[in-house]
Amino acid sequence: MPAARPPTAIGFRVKSGWAVAILLAGPPASPSVVDRQIVELSDPAVPNTRQPYHGGTGKEERDAKKIARRVASVRGYARPSLARLIERYRTAGHRIRGAALVAGSVIEPERIANPHIRAHAFEGQLFRTVVEEGAKRAGLPCATLLERDLFESAAAALDTSIPALKRAAAALGATRSEGGPWRAEEKAAAVAAWVALVLRGS
Repeated sequence: MPAARPPTAIGFRVKSGWAVAILLAGPPASPSVVDRQIVELSDPAVPNTRQPYHGGTGKEERDAKKIARRVASVRGYARPSLARLIERYRTAGHRIRGAALVAGSVIEPERIANPHIRAHAFEGQLFRTVVEEGAKRAGLPCATLLERDLFESAAAALDTSIPALKRAAAALGATRSEGGPWRAEEKAAAVAAWVALVLRGS
C-alpha cells in the first residue's frame, strides 16, 4: 500500500494585481517546497486593473464608475485564477491543510489622508481580500500575516527564533524541483505556508 502523501499548505505573498504562491509539504518540522507559481489576480489584457484605484502614475482615480468596473474585473478574474491553482494541486493528490497570506498592510484606506497612498491601500485591501475569499471558497482556512512583523509572528507560531527562521526560509529555496530566483516574495510566501501547515496540524 503506497504511503500517504504528506500534508501541504499554500502561502501567498500578495502584490498589486498578482501574488506569489508557494505550496509547502510537511512534515511541519522540516517542510519542503513542492511548487512555486505566479498567480494573476487581474487580467493582463486590461492593464489598468493591476492598479484599479490609480488614475495615472502617482494619482488617485476619482471616477467611481471606472473604479467599480475595474474592481469587478479583478474579482471576476481572480476567482477562477485561484480556483484553478487550488484544483490543480488537489487533482495532483496534494492534501491541502490550509492557506496563509502575507500582506503589506491591513490599515483601513479611508483613514489615510494622502490620495496616492490611499489608492495603494485600497488596492492592497482588494487583492488581499480576493485571495482570502478564494481560499475560503475552496474550503481552506486562511490566515493573514503582516509583512512588517512576518518573521516575528511566524517565529512565535513555529516556536523558533527569528534568525533561525530567516535561515530556514532562505534554505527552503534549495528544496525546489525547479530553479529560478528565490526572492523576498518567495521567502515570505513560504513562511506563510509553513505557518498554515503548523497551525492546521495542531
